[in-house]
Amino acid sequence: MNAQQVHMTLRQIMLMNFGFFGIQYSFGLQQSAVGPIYLFLNADAGQLPILNLAGPITGLIVQPIIGAMSDRTWVEGKGVFTGRRRPYFMWGAIGCSIALLLFPHVTALWMAVLMLWILDIANNTAMEPYRAFVADAMPTEQQNKGFLMQSMFTGLGAVLAYLSLPLFQKVISGQSDAGIPYWVYGSFYLGAVLSIGSVLVSVLSTPEPRLSEQEIAAIRAKPSGFVNALTDIAVAIKEMPKPLRFLALIYLFQWYALFIYWQFVALSVAQSAFGSTDVKSEAFQAAVAWNGYMGAFYNFITFLSAFGLMALTKKYAAKYVHAVALFCAAVGLMALPFIENKFMLFVPMLGMGVAWASIMGVPFLIAVAEVPKARYGVYMGIINMMIVIPMFIQTLTFGTIYDNLLGSNPANAIMMAGVMLGIAGILSLFIQTKQSPIK
Repeated sequence: MNAQQVHMTLRQIMLMNFGFFGIQYSFGLQQSAVGPIYLFLNADAGQLPILNLAGPITGLIVQPIIGAMSDRTWVEGKGVFTGRRRPYFMWGAIGCSIALLLFPHVTALWMAVLMLWILDIANNTAMEPYRAFVADAMPTEQQNKGFLMQSMFTGLGAVLAYLSLPLFQKVISGQSDAGIPYWVYGSFYLGAVLSIGSVLVSVLSTPEPRLSEQEIAAIRAKPSGFVNALTDIAVAIKEMPKPLRFLALIYLFQWYALFIYWQFVALSVAQSAFGSTDVKSEAFQAAVAWNGYMGAFYNFITFLSAFGLMALTKKYAAKYVHAVALFCAAVGLMALPFIENKFMLFVPMLGMGVAWASIMGVPFLIAVAEVPKARYGVYMGIINMMIVIPMFIQTLTFGTIYDNLLGSNPANAIMMAGVMLGIAGILSLFIQTKQSPIK
């Protein structure tokens, strides 16, 4: 245990991670509301993948750079913008809040695209150093609770994001001159408050561990800036421990599968339980709305599962816990296309919720066991690269697979996602890592 790391109570761990609630609300709102805003502004549905490129591109570029820069940062003082990681995720949260306030006021498609880029840059600036902050602050024996508490707040934030649109729709009517309903404004305004508010709760309640004089001197002796951050990333990739390289292979199957799921679940549900994949039909619109409730449900299961996964990582190595969680989702997705009762569709979401809790927390236990503390920032950013690269690969390859191998059938797409999650689970069993159960 580092001299600055002290054993934390459950309340302290929750307060430290509370900022993830607001950050994940913002990410959830991007998934649930940005596409409809584009459509309200007369975008063609076929343009949606290109219009949403901000997510993978900013994730690929911003997180590793911010992580590498935070590894080389130390700001003296007692304010909320001092320390190693806090200056970055505080400015990120502020930028996110401003972007969320302005987003629904856009009047043209190009403005909405620009706002998404700004919002994603801010979100990624806040997210990456926040993960490193948790790893910095917590002793090894409590890191399972820290990372899985992130999963808990990830689930809660996403649940509220998914539900905020239909809830505000019930109480707010009318629309702007650009055609954006005012109930969308309510969801974004709430996100603006939650983004900065939740991060402030964490920052004001949790001091960032002070580095030793030797560590501060070492940071100040290194050159800083954007170019040196890029050099750090290149060196870190070259020196990446073998377990992290194997984790990248697991992530390839895991995240490729998740992107298939998010893209095709509404079509699969419409086909199996609502009887129509005609996007102009009332049945399809009902399926889209029902999928929103399914998304909220599995994120609520994520919230609940985090507590169970904390207990399991005390008894079993993280790789086994993660494998079992992925198997739960794999079985659920392979069964999903055959379910005709819309209420029974929530059963596979149990597996998705467990898997999502693990995906958002457990692999980081493996990562921090393999890399030195001084490089947590850059490697957390590189792990995010492992997420967005499968997104690009899926975007480039799955259209051909869907049309030529899967018969343009959304049911086959969802089953393929289930198979790929199963492969990721099997691979997880074979990763060779120093990480062991946390007693």
